[in-house]
Amino acid sequence: MRKLPELFENNRNWATGVSQADPEFFPKLAEKQSPEILWIGCADSRVPANQIVGLMPGEVFVHRNIANVVVHTDFNCLSVIEYAVSVLKVKHVIVCGHYGCGGVKAASENLRLGLIDNWLRHIRDVRQKHAETLKRISDDEERLDRLCELNVIEQALNVCYTSVVQNAWEQGQELAVHGWIYRIQDGLLNDLDVTITNASEIGEAFQLSIASR
Repeated sequence: MRKLPELFENNRNWATGVSQADPEFFPKLAEKQSPEILWIGCADSRVPANQIVGLMPGEVFVHRNIANVVVHTDFNCLSVIEYAVSVLKVKHVIVCGHYGCGGVKAASENLRLGLIDNWLRHIRDVRQKHAETLKRISDDEERLDRLCELNVIEQALNVCYTSVVQNAWEQGQELAVHGWIYRIQDGLLNDLDVTITNASEIGEAFQLSIASR
């Protein structure tokens, strides 16, 4: 029970399969990582970053938390962004949420869950900011899905306002921030029309993404 032998067996089978397909894969992977993508996603176990975009280990640098939140007080997330942008020189930062997100749902229903309530406060702020838009949606499921989308858009905006990303753009570094959302029911990604490549595009991209849905 304590050793989880089936997971080690799965690991051996996976490593053997990869090595048979490409004998040089692991030796090359061990030399360095050079991903072009930083993925900021939800911790939900049904949304694995590499798999849903069909990429292998080494191709995506990943940070995940409850409801894919990016806030200026989260030094874990900010440290990941800094390493990805300043050291790895990624070209894309993707904030990816998913429809039916449990964290967003809990925030929208004002549930009292304990310590996590402090984290969900950030999503409640998003809900409050867009209260008029959400109020016009009568269907509960559609309203939740819209809040999931709005949360992604707001978090992508937060990425753009980090000092790391702002400095990268000021220095002329090639870097784009994107907002995507994933539907677990069919395994497909949806582009929320948030693609920002420099500081001057932030306001317009935000307004267009809000208005387009």
